[in-house]
Amino acid sequence: MATIELERLVKRYGPATVVHGIDLSIQDGEFVVLVGPSGCGKSTTLRMIAGLEEISDGTVRIDGRVVNDLQPKDRNIAMVFQNYAIYPHVTVADNIAFGLYRSKLSQSEKRRRVEQVAETLGLTHLLERRPAALSGGQRQRVAIGRAMVRDPAAFLFDEPLSNLDAQLRTQMRIEIKRLHHRLATTSVFVTHDQVEAMTMADRIVVMREGRILQVGTPLELYENPVDVFTASFIGSPTMNLLPGSLKDGAATLSLGGTVRAPFASATSSEILVGARPHDLVPSEAGSEGLTVSGTVAVVETLGSETLVHIESAGQTIIGSAPGRQIPRIGEQLTLHAPMEKLYYFDKATEKALAAR
Repeated sequence: MATIELERLVKRYGPATVVHGIDLSIQDGEFVVLVGPSGCGKSTTLRMIAGLEEISDGTVRIDGRVVNDLQPKDRNIAMVFQNYAIYPHVTVADNIAFGLYRSKLSQSEKRRRVEQVAETLGLTHLLERRPAALSGGQRQRVAIGRAMVRDPAAFLFDEPLSNLDAQLRTQMRIEIKRLHHRLATTSVFVTHDQVEAMTMADRIVVMREGRILQVGTPLELYENPVDVFTASFIGSPTMNLLPGSLKDGAATLSLGGTVRAPFASATSSEILVGARPHDLVPSEAGSEGLTVSGTVAVVETLGSETLVHIESAGQTIIGSAPGRQIPRIGEQLTLHAPMEKLYYFDKATEKALAAR
């Protein structure tokens, strides 16, 4: 196991800078997820840690040792790729054992490690099969097994679940999380899926355009986003953001109505008031908080709850109703969120506004 430290890490391709001097410290045994949209620099950052991309500037330390100039094989890390990268012409046992190809272990010790890893991943009965006879989830477990067998200081995962269907992705998320709990090996996981990030991470690193916007636990990012991007990216469905104008300690919303503005100041009179769909529920107007009324346009029945999309003053607002309370398309509906569930952002800077 090991710590991983990034100091002022930069990646350039010619004149274009794709990672802009990021700083990040990952603790021994921690499971950290880098999340963000395509092109935000998360995979490039992971590949610099692995040694698969040259570092333009800055420092990478693994377990306190600067590894900028070390080859990938000398960094004592193991990487699991999106496309499995397993060999189709050899058995599962041989694929796992390939992780020990350069080691000086005896054949009996290699065989013992392969069998131990196979047992841990539930692959023992598949050791003599070839990849063509495996499901997508089984192939991904083989790829993880090949990384595990080396007993690395850290695991690096580059969107390993992207090629799986929805059910398998959920299953593999659970398996990887269980595996991390058992091994307690430092892990860095890259994904563009915020659900994967929220369900797997000890801490999430939100990236955008080669920069880190916020680092924190899933709950910290969900409850206290520092900007509009993080607020919109973390949480599903995405947060409702309603434009408003400040005056005399209250915000008048563009779709009508006002809400109290419980923060010290903003750089301009224009703000955004945020409400998560799960907090915006069918109700009459409360004493304080956000109340919006509109016409039901779309209903998504999920069983335990129903997501309701209403049209109000040209804007679509998403709320949530109990699973058996299913509004009709075209009916008028009032949604309300209490004051303590609202978020406020400066429209000009897109930064969160601190409460008084």
